[in-house]
Amino acid sequence: MECKKEKNLNDCACSYSCSKRGICCDCVTFHRKRGEIPGCFFPLEDEKTYDRSVENFIKFYNKSH
Repeated sequence: MECKKEKNLNDCACSYSCSKRGICCDCVTFHRKRGEIPGCFFPLEDEKTYDRSVENFIKFYNKSH
C-alpha cells in the first residue's frame, strides 16, 4: 500500500507538529492506543486545545451540530 503523506498533509487540520503528521495510519494508531481522537476530527478552532480526549471530542461535536 502506498502512503499518501503529501496529499494527507494538504488536508490535515492538526496544528501539532509531530513525526506522524500526514501519516494517518500511524496517527490513528497512536491516538487509539491512548484512548484519544486524532486532531483532524476536531473543528479547526477546537483542535488547537490539544485535548484529544473522547469526552472533549463529544463536547465539541455536540456544540457544532
